[in-house]
Amino acid sequence: MKVAGFILIAVIGFASAAEVQVTPIQKVIEMLNEMMAKGKSEKEDEAARFAEYKTFCKDTAWDKTTSIKTGTAAIEQLSADIDKATADILEATKAIATLNDDLTAWKDDVKVQTRERDEAHKVFSTVHKDYTESIDAVARALSVLKAGPGAASLLQVRSLLSLNRVPKKQKNVIMAFLQTGPTNALLQDAEMIEQPQAKQVNYESSSGSIITMVEGLGDKFEEERAALEEKESTEKHAYDMMMQDLNSQISNGSEELDQKMGFKAKREEDKATAEGDLADTKAAKAEDEKFLSDLTSECEQKAIDFETRQKTRQEELDAIAEAVEIMSGDSVSGSAAKHLPTLLQKRTALAQLRSSSMSPIQRAVAVYLNDQAQRQNSRILSLIATKVSADPFKKITKMIKDMITKLQEEAAEEAEHKGFCDSELGSNKATRDTKTEESDTLKANIEELTAQIGQLSEQISELSAQISALDKAVAEATEIRTAEKEKNTVTIADAIAGKEAVAKAMSVLKEFYAKASTATALAQMSVPGAPDTFSDKPYTGMEGGGVMGMLEVCESDFARLESETTSGEAANQKAYDEFMADSTESKGAKEAEVKSKSAEKQAKESANAQAKKDLKGVSEELTAALAYYEKLKPSCVDAGESYEERVARRKEEIESLKEALKILQGESI
Repeated sequence: MKVAGFILIAVIGFASAAEVQVTPIQKVIEMLNEMMAKGKSEKEDEAARFAEYKTFCKDTAWDKTTSIKTGTAAIEQLSADIDKATADILEATKAIATLNDDLTAWKDDVKVQTRERDEAHKVFSTVHKDYTESIDAVARALSVLKAGPGAASLLQVRSLLSLNRVPKKQKNVIMAFLQTGPTNALLQDAEMIEQPQAKQVNYESSSGSIITMVEGLGDKFEEERAALEEKESTEKHAYDMMMQDLNSQISNGSEELDQKMGFKAKREEDKATAEGDLADTKAAKAEDEKFLSDLTSECEQKAIDFETRQKTRQEELDAIAEAVEIMSGDSVSGSAAKHLPTLLQKRTALAQLRSSSMSPIQRAVAVYLNDQAQRQNSRILSLIATKVSADPFKKITKMIKDMITKLQEEAAEEAEHKGFCDSELGSNKATRDTKTEESDTLKANIEELTAQIGQLSEQISELSAQISALDKAVAEATEIRTAEKEKNTVTIADAIAGKEAVAKAMSVLKEFYAKASTATALAQMSVPGAPDTFSDKPYTGMEGGGVMGMLEVCESDFARLESETTSGEAANQKAYDEFMADSTESKGAKEAEVKSKSAEKQAKESANAQAKKDLKGVSEELTAALAYYEKLKPSCVDAGESYEERVARRKEEIESLKEALKILQGESI
């Protein structure tokens, strides 16, 4: 109804314009065609923009879905990493506890085995000494027995009775021998003198068996001593092997304990890092999920709105097309011919003009298109102008309409290509920017880690040099302290000996002077002519000459030397002990710092290697993005002129062609 009312108003408005070359009906049809062209253009433009928007929805949804999947996988991996780190920490804790228990047990075994070995060696030494003394006694007794009878010499045989190693049975035999042998005969000297041959025979008879028995005892003692020595050697070897094994276990256990403690600390750090990353990843995933949900809702609503708008636009175009068909039908155009004869006469005149080779209007269209072609620098308009000059009227009209349609289709295709280019270029730029930023960040991290690794290496080297300097200083201080202690010990001993000697000398002199002070002088006679000798006073010594004072000074000097040397020795020993304690503490701290920095250096080297690996992957992705950008440039960037310029130029060409078409349609009236 709105379209029909618009047509009626247009017909009434143009009915009074008898001078115009275009009838009101044609003007209405022209306006309807323009509306249809505009509606189609806007519909196509809207479709192109929605296609671009749809591409954005699809790409962004894919990106966010991929990000969510990546986040989900990362969360699962981080959770697994945290569980694994927790299990590793628990296992390391148990292993550390077990190693501590083992080390304590091994150290206790060392103490117990060492104590038992010392006790066993003491027993061996005692028993071995007993065997050695017994063997020596047996040797002496055999020497006596083999030498012949004699009371004095048989005392060596009697000494066998005091040996603990001689069995009771053998002691009884020896006792019987001593009771019946030449020892008793010694008590009967006369009988021995009268019958020496008989006694000798009796002794040799009895000593033969005793010698055999004593030799057997000697052999037995030597065998038992050899067995004792072999047992001691075996036990000593077993002890040494056991100590070697225990010390090896303690050394390996201590090293393994350090490794386990370092591993536990590393895994605790890994767990804390993974927990932080897990929280960040969950938050990022939640944001992506919310964004995707909002995007999905908005895109679905936009799609519904687009379908509604496209349907409405199509219905409008259908209505316009129907109106054009009505206006072009006999009921309208026929009535115009019937009721507007003057316009019909003018149309007949124009038809007659077309019988010439080229009508003035056709010439005007050619001139107009040539001017527009030069002004717009358009090859299409120049070609159409040439065609207008050469081709028949109807062919020109169709050609212009076809060209308008073609340009409109090119505009739609270019709009779609523009959407594709904008989407791909935007996505590619985001990828290039992201990968460039990641590359720059990784390069900065690598430079920072490299600098930190170098700094840690220098610090470790400096600490190692300081530890070596400490060891050298400790060795020099120990050498100086040892020499100084030996010197001070000798000095103190000499001072004590000198002080005691001086005290003794003073005691002797004091005792003398004490006695001398009580001496009295004898009465002297004065002999004429005798030279003077001394006074008649008693001599009490030279105590007053200052010797006692000098001795006291010497005693004081020795005492001061002893005191100063003793106090100096104590002070030097204290200073040495403090220096050794400080050096030990400083060395321990520096060694711990070296160990800590070495672990830190190893961790940073691992991180640096991972960063370089990541940088390689990012660089490859950036290279791929740059290569794809170079593929896009010929059609999306380096097209000679901008999209806006091409749209404007094409629009001007279409407007020029439409204007030419208007002129030609005016000629056909």
